[in-house]
Amino acid sequence: MASGDTAALDDPVGESLRGRHARLGRWLGRAATSLPHIATFSAVPADADEADWAALARLLGPGAFADMFSCPALPPADWEPVFTLAGRQMIRPAGSGPDLAPGAAGADVVELGPADVPEMIDLVARTEPGPFWPGTRELGTYLGIVAGGRLVAMAGERLRPPGWTEISAVCTAPEARGLGHAARLVSALTARILARGEQPFLHVAEANTGATALYERLGFVSRKQVTFRGFRTPDAP
Repeated sequence: MASGDTAALDDPVGESLRGRHARLGRWLGRAATSLPHIATFSAVPADADEADWAALARLLGPGAFADMFSCPALPPADWEPVFTLAGRQMIRPAGSGPDLAPGAAGADVVELGPADVPEMIDLVARTEPGPFWPGTRELGTYLGIVAGGRLVAMAGERLRPPGWTEISAVCTAPEARGLGHAARLVSALTARILARGEQPFLHVAEANTGATALYERLGFVSRKQVTFRGFRTPDAP
């Protein structure tokens, strides 16, 4: 698949787990899921049949949560629906927005490491940008802004389909909003991604119009509307 081919974005979880994130997932036939400490993301093909769903159920176990992300396939009737959320997928073509040299975001923008995970989880709990687990940081680079000795904003890299890197976990503590932290972090990650010859993309809830407007100012454009879904696997018979 060619670098930057948008077809890879139709199955971002599966494409990531087949490629650069293969070590962070498990496969059975055509079904895949992230390792539990990394994420609850799961994937089956768009034309999934009963065997694919049975394989995913075996990978996850009975009564387990499967975050199907934007997979269009629907599971059998005995899978319990957990959530449905309307969203959109956005891409940032090179040259479509303000360019920032890698490393030019500001001295207070720092790369987050393993020791920062407790603060990252605390920030996510206070801001709810989306799912985040203790091992999510292993998916890519995460940047943060520290003020007063405390992590007040962060953003990072998540899914990595061929030619693309997803920007995710964009969040700012309530007391630090309105200072442009999110814009600087997304711009810094965008610069890093473009510098290595890839293209950034991201997902946003359709109702989060403020975030969508921010991403548009930074050069992101909507590629398509998506529906995020989560299900619970059948209990053991």
